[in-house]
Amino acid sequence: MKFLLKKLNLHYNIKDYRISLVIPVVVLSVIGILMVRSARPDYMDRQIVGVALGILAMVVISLIDYKWILSLYWPMYFLNLILLAAIWIPGLGVVANGARRWLNLGFQFQPSDLTKILMILFFARFLSDREREINRPKVILQAIALILPSLALIYVQPNLSTTICVAALFCALLFLGGLSYKFVGTVLAITIPAVVIFLAVAVQPNQPFLRDYQQERILAWLEPEKYAADESYQQLNSVMAIGSGQLSGKGYNNDDTTSVKNGNFVSEPQTDFIFAIIGEELGFVGCCAVIFLILLIVIGCIMVGLKAKDTGGRIICGGVAALIGIQSFINIGVATLILPNTGLSLPFVSYGLTSVVCFFMGIGFVLNVGLQPNKYQ
Repeated sequence: MKFLLKKLNLHYNIKDYRISLVIPVVVLSVIGILMVRSARPDYMDRQIVGVALGILAMVVISLIDYKWILSLYWPMYFLNLILLAAIWIPGLGVVANGARRWLNLGFQFQPSDLTKILMILFFARFLSDREREINRPKVILQAIALILPSLALIYVQPNLSTTICVAALFCALLFLGGLSYKFVGTVLAITIPAVVIFLAVAVQPNQPFLRDYQQERILAWLEPEKYAADESYQQLNSVMAIGSGQLSGKGYNNDDTTSVKNGNFVSEPQTDFIFAIIGEELGFVGCCAVIFLILLIVIGCIMVGLKAKDTGGRIICGGVAALIGIQSFINIGVATLILPNTGLSLPFVSYGLTSVVCFFMGIGFVLNVGLQPNKYQ
């Protein structure tokens, strides 16, 4: 391997390749394949293809100097906007379940998944170039102005859950870029009461902020038993499935007639509610194992970032860690009724080729950051 890297003029020490990060990613992906097979057997082959493509993308990206990639940050920014806007082009955009979120490129591709990775890379360079000025209002306003087009294009798909995820990721990137604790505290002091006020207004009749189905999801979250027959149906069944698994679960891919999964009481079990399938079949032990693997990946990314040789590398690692942590929290929160129902995948586990490949790409960039400090000559 070291000989090959020299031949390719890639001056890395192979011993610096973070196998300790790769292992939990691969193990979690294998669990994902198995759970997708249990939830929807006909999707397993495509999930295997997604993981294989993801591993290939991870390895290739890990060997390309991230500083060179960050030099292309403006082309990446505009590529992201072009892809998000392209879904509105007749013949290219794909409509499913009332949402326009996919591109038909001979295969279905969801641009908003790639947005998360491209925004991490873009702001890694944008914020590192302005590291000494990050707390100036001008720089903060510039950053907000740059993220708003992506948020708007994702929101109108409509895709509120991804909009919230990207917005939360953006806040994490600003903090990683050096935003002061005082500023963060001030924003939280304003944001938390604003969210409470927003929720109070959002549940009122004829409110102007949310679509009807979005308002109903919030109401169902606040009063799940009242909406048990419709909006809360999936989440209540998800909680029932997780609880029924008890300590060790009912067994992988079981044929138990009392199974919530086998009774088709949870829709999209291979994506949004795959954690419910894990809870039912693998029990509390399986749920803890999945959460522990996710935690290992997040901590692994952070540890690589702490040793990064520059701010850009630190932001990449922290950004990927934040993305995995935020999206995992939202997905598991929805499955356990902690959060209102949304449509976000569980990283490396849920079915979805675009999602799986993009998360592997993120890990690839983290691995490359880890390779940079100790190059050999």
